[in-house]
Formats: sequence, structure tokens, C-alpha cells
Amino acid sequence: MTDTRPKILIIDDEEVVLDSCTEILEGTNVDIATASDARRGLELVREFQPGLVFVDLKMPGMSGFEVLEHVHALDPTIVPIVITGYATVSSAVEAMKKGAYDFLPKPFTPDEFRLITRRGLEKRRLVLETLALRREKEILQRNFAAVVSHELKAPLGAVQQNLYVLLAELSGKIPQEQVAKLERMKVRIDDLLKMIQTWLGVSAADIEKIREKFGPVGVETVIHKAAESAAPLATRQGIEIVCEAKAPGAQVFGDEGTLVEALVNLLSNAVRFSHAGDNVWIRSEAAGDELLLSVTDTGVGISEEELPLIFEGFYSGAAPTGEKGCGLGLTITKRVVEAHGGSISVQSEPGKGSTFTIRVPLLGAGRDSRPAKQLAGRPAEEIEEIAGTKKGGVR
Repeated sequence: MTDTRPKILIIDDEEVVLDSCTEILEGTNVDIATASDARRGLELVREFQPGLVFVDLKMPGMSGFEVLEHVHALDPTIVPIVITGYATVSSAVEAMKKGAYDFLPKPFTPDEFRLITRRGLEKRRLVLETLALRREKEILQRNFAAVVSHELKAPLGAVQQNLYVLLAELSGKIPQEQVAKLERMKVRIDDLLKMIQTWLGVSAADIEKIREKFGPVGVETVIHKAAESAAPLATRQGIEIVCEAKAPGAQVFGDEGTLVEALVNLLSNAVRFSHAGDNVWIRSEAAGDELLLSVTDTGVGISEEELPLIFEGFYSGAAPTGEKGCGLGLTITKRVVEAHGGSISVQSEPGKGSTFTIRVPLLGAGRDSRPAKQLAGRPAEEIEEIAGTKKGGVR
């Protein structure tokens, strides 16, 4: 059976400290190792693999500060606690900067040592639990992508196939207006299938494959498609979407489908968290070498406590209608924006509304207006054409 008892390492050049600490913890459910110098201590970090390490700051040769740095480099989940007879505020602050969890000045009582040991072991437990939850979340996201692939792509593909058949069968038998509606449905389903496929790549963290498909994208087209997609929901909620473009003709280097999806997610959230009769604004403007895309509402807003959580997967607030989303929209949007070398931020006040702002590099402001790795591997002629600097190219 694997021994799961906590492991504690004590590094101190005073034998009396090593003996007393060992004696204090004797009889508790822990494994203890000791080292009288930094070199041996770091060897034990590798061999013994402790969860909690006590480090003396003042030792011959390598200082405790250096030991803290090495311990963190070897295993950042280890919880280090500094013990020293030269306790000062400045040394405590410096130790914390090097990654120390706590600070215990000498001389200390057995009860003080037991208490700080319990706290350190509890911190280690929480660190490991957090890592485990993060891994579970990553697995869940990968599995979710697989479910999306099967559960959404297959029925949408079937609908698309039937539309092809309908258009062929009804050609010349129905009014042109109805043909145009069927054509629009076919185009939208095709866009949706492409978006799902692209998002599957994003959710699997294969960002480089997404970037391989990047090309010049017109911002006005992205805004128009996003507003069109969100319009039915806005109409049902009695909300109007207002477009204000201050960057006509602006282009970015990216993928149209995922950029549209990012804006649709923001617009849908703005609509869901607004009240009937409100407006939702989508604005675009150039700011130096960046394009700013913002979505503003005057709805319920977001509390200060919720703000750090909104971009986390599967987190969803309550809309005025009581409707709850799946909690993935903002997560998807953030990853799409980051894949385009950009960033997303939010300003919000409860009861007054929210503004989400996307910043992405503009195309045409010069070759250096976008992250260089987005152009890596492309021929010089193609880069010039994309950036609008090739003679006779589109600007």
C-alpha cells in the first residue's frame, strides 16, 4: 500500500533545531527528514519529495533565500516556511517574495511549531486540490468538445443536406423570396458548422492550427454578421442592437467565423442581462495600431465578487428573466480573442450595465501591427500583401 502520510523536510545548520523539531513532531502521522546544510537539503527535496519544507535563512554557503528559489524551481507545489533567529520585517518580506508561505522566528515553542506545521500542511492540501480540480476542468473541456462535435455537427449536417435537396426540388416552384430565405438558411448553417469545427480546435488548445487559417477580415462584416445572429434574441426580449462604426474599412488578421462568434456571445449576454426597451451598443474604433470592439448594455451589471469568475468555464449569472446560460460563452470569447493576439476586458457596475472591450491588432497599420508569430512561415510577398505594403496591393 502506498504511504500517503505528509512528508516534512527541515533544513537548518543547528543540530539542536533539527533534533527539537523532530522531537516535537514525533508520534504525529508524518514522515520527517532533516538536513544540516543547503546542498543536502536540496538533494532531499529531489529524493524525499516533501510537501512542506522548513528553511533556515542564515546558513553557511547557500543562503535560505537561494534555497527557497531552488525549492520553487524543483516543485512549485511545495509549501516553504522560513525559520530564523534573525527575524526582521525586511527579511520576512523578502522571504515571502521568494515564495515562503509563512515565517517563524526563533526561539519558538512546541505549540507554535505544531500550529505552523498544521497550517503549512493544510496549505499544501489546498494547493494539490486546486491542481486536481484544474486538471479535471481541462478533461471536462476536452470531453465537452467531443460531445459538441458529435451532438451538434451531425444534426446540423443532416439539416444542411435536406436544404440542398429542398432547393433542388423546389427550384422554379416557389417564389424567389422563399428561395432566398432557404439560401440564407443554408449559408447560416454552413457558417455554424465552420464555427463549431473552429471552436473545437480552440477548445482543444490547438491555437496554431486556427492561426494557419488567418487572413484579412473586414470588421464591418464581422459586426454585421454578429448583429444579424443576435437580432432574433434581441427582438424576443424587446431590445434594440445599435451599431456605431468609427473604423470604416478597418481590417484585422484573423478568422471571420470565430470573431463573429466572439461578438455574438457578447451581444447575447448583453441582451440576456438587459431589460425590455433597453438598447445594446456595439462599437468599433481604431486606437493606434489596435482595433477596439466594444459591447455596452445598461442592464443589471456584474457585482465586484463575480467579475473575477465570469471568464471561467461553466460560470453563469442569473439574467432578469431567470434564464441561465451554459457558462461557456465568455470563456470561448476570451480564447478566440487571445488566439488573435488580443485581449478582452470588462467594466461593470451593478444596476447600471456593463461594457466588454475587445482589443486586437489592426491590419494595414504596418507590418509590426500584429504579433510576428501570426506571420511566421509565410512568404515575404504574402506578408507584404496581407499588411497592405506591397506595391499595387489592396490597402
